[in-house]
Amino acid sequence: MQERSGAHLEQIEAFAAVAERGGIAAAARALGRDASVISRRLDALEARLGVRLLSRTTRRVAVTEVGAAYLRRVQAVLSELSAADVEASEGAAMPRGLLRLSLPAAFTQRWIAPWLPEFIDTYPALQLDLVHADRFVDLVAEGFDAAVRIGELADSSLVARRLATFDTVLCASPAYLAGRGVPARPEDLGRHACLLLPKARFWPNWRLRAGDERVTLRVSGPITSDEGEGLLAACLGGAGILPAAEWMIGKELADGRLVRVLAQWSFDYEGAIQVVLPPGRLVPAKTRVFVDRLAREFTPTAPWLRASAPFS
Repeated sequence: MQERSGAHLEQIEAFAAVAERGGIAAAARALGRDASVISRRLDALEARLGVRLLSRTTRRVAVTEVGAAYLRRVQAVLSELSAADVEASEGAAMPRGLLRLSLPAAFTQRWIAPWLPEFIDTYPALQLDLVHADRFVDLVAEGFDAAVRIGELADSSLVARRLATFDTVLCASPAYLAGRGVPARPEDLGRHACLLLPKARFWPNWRLRAGDERVTLRVSGPITSDEGEGLLAACLGGAGILPAAEWMIGKELADGRLVRVLAQWSFDYEGAIQVVLPPGRLVPAKTRVFVDRLAREFTPTAPWLRASAPFS
């Protein structure tokens, strides 16, 4: 095994700074060193490894193919070291600083925002920057400490923790059902006004399940919208039958403004609520306390299930 030294780390830091900033002068300014020192460290690193990591001319510096692969590995190491420094310096101190979070708007309004006042009272040295985006943001590139996501993850490099699962179910207002009748089986939906969400994964067919039984239906209705909140408002007003995630209608089911339709049936897939963090094993205290609070809120039983329990 090759022996490591402080000089080796300085060489790696110099290489990463040059590769990330595109030049020796810029790296020297960032590291607070003379350009000649940075250049010597690069030469020593390449000599030690026996490979060319950077292609250097008088005008520009470019990362070689080998250098690009090496950069990805050492960036992770340097990130871990930086996080270790932060965690060590925090120690048992109160979590502090800016906590930048990406949160889905409708979900946050229902299940996160209500407990945020208590959270910031508990951690007064924290400042929350909440960005409500229903897209999957790039945590690293956009500088987020954590994100809550609805759905499966596409980026396997992220650190994920599943908070809860949910079904998508059918619901309607009592007024609608009083006027149009209550469907007794899925086939009855063809005679009802169904509210349609084209961006949903079950569009254009509704595939429902009840135990081992499956049925696929093509439905129609008076309103098609790409925005779920608007359809929910229409459903509350008696416009028709709505397919909705349990987390979206838990409170409305609990207070009786909506009721389940075909209560034994749900859509044939299971959704997930997850909190994701940037890559790395060390989590700053400010992020850790937020993730821990999320876990207390959503496990072992999701709050929408607790809210709608009397009507389940």
